[in-house]
Amino acid sequence: MQPDKNPLMRLLISTTLILAATALPAAAQPAGIKPKPVATVAVPPATQTPLDTIKALSQGERQAIQSDLAWVGKYNGLINGEASDRLVTAIKAYQTGRKSQPTGVLNPQEREQLAASAKKLQANVGWKLIGDPGTGMRTGLPSKLAPQQTSDANGTHWRAASGSVEISLTRRKQADITTAKLATQERAAADRKVTYSTVKPDFFVLSGTQGTGQGAKNFYMRGQLRGDEVRLLTIHYDEASKAAMEPVVIAMSSAFNPFPTGAQAVGPPPRKSVEYASGVIVSGKGFIVTDRQPIEGCQSIVIAGHGNADKVAEDKSHDLALLRIYGARDLAALALGNAAAKSEVTLTGITDPRSQGGGAAVSSARASVTPTGTNGALSLTPVPGLGFAGAAALDAGGQFAGIAQLRPIQLAGPVAGTAAPQAMLVPADIVRGFLKSNDVAMDGTAKDVKAAMVRVICVRK
Repeated sequence: MQPDKNPLMRLLISTTLILAATALPAAAQPAGIKPKPVATVAVPPATQTPLDTIKALSQGERQAIQSDLAWVGKYNGLINGEASDRLVTAIKAYQTGRKSQPTGVLNPQEREQLAASAKKLQANVGWKLIGDPGTGMRTGLPSKLAPQQTSDANGTHWRAASGSVEISLTRRKQADITTAKLATQERAAADRKVTYSTVKPDFFVLSGTQGTGQGAKNFYMRGQLRGDEVRLLTIHYDEASKAAMEPVVIAMSSAFNPFPTGAQAVGPPPRKSVEYASGVIVSGKGFIVTDRQPIEGCQSIVIAGHGNADKVAEDKSHDLALLRIYGARDLAALALGNAAAKSEVTLTGITDPRSQGGGAAVSSARASVTPTGTNGALSLTPVPGLGFAGAAALDAGGQFAGIAQLRPIQLAGPVAGTAAPQAMLVPADIVRGFLKSNDVAMDGTAKDVKAAMVRVICVRK
């Protein structure tokens, strides 16, 4: 056989024949030979849109961008991490405001500057996320704009000293209610003009203005219904506060969780390793009465200025505790008269040292008294400061009227009845009955309630 003198030419001819065969239509293929399938390759689009870029981010990243844009006044919508044209538009508006090219996609420098601006605005209003034990709800709160807190049987309220900003978390039971009926009821409130509303099967939103003349305010309300229980977030703010409050309203609405569950359920905070309360000396023999809850689970109980104390008795139905210090002399025991609490009392106690720069001063505060019908107890508003659990209450005539208690209650999810109060008063007759049942001689004669007050310190493991 002769060697191939031109292998390159033979290869070119073979290749040409193969290419020609594969280019023939199916009908022109030789009989009995099936054409081989040709693999297809997806061709990417020539350009990627801003929305495509946003969709590629995680939901958490998108939610953070929404939040920051809301704080700088460029995004108005639910902060939920959804990729949308609204978010792209907000990004472009932010870039235009910075005189940057409005691409709809934040570069690293823009993202960093946006986050810094939002953080500064949050700090200016004292923004923080809270769980409210009084209602069982969670939301965000501008603590610097509305620093004054009060509570009543329906909920918890915050306001500015001037009344320019008012925020309420409220709850109530209402039979045969729907969100449509509820929204209609709220629309009909006095001097309320609704400019925006949305009503869904389980929640509704209303906003507009309320009041007339100089007393007119902007309002926002978000309510949620579960069964026959209604939980509401209501915000009022005057025109002078509008610039600061508009981003706050968006943030509060998105942070509002009326029925938190699981890890977010609102309840009492974990027990502190050191907890402070007030105690009333009720006998010259070293007996002290106080609120039971702050000294529950203590490894040791210390009475400031006197040393260790023993818990000798407790009444769990009324949350009273009886302590005793031994060897103490010249104790000023309070005279326990027969006064009954009226509509108002004066509470005298010792606030938490962290609230008074490490001090131990005895102070007083006024409180309104409302019957609750529970174990003969009475609710107190406003709620006194930490450390006032166990404080003495005196009536207008200076007579002993009872013992104050602070009790954050777990209220996550639907519960029957109205919200439990955060501060309560055990009436004087129940306190005297508790002491009598434990053979405590109520020999106190002191008229100066401050002299009979001591700080109770609970130390836990």
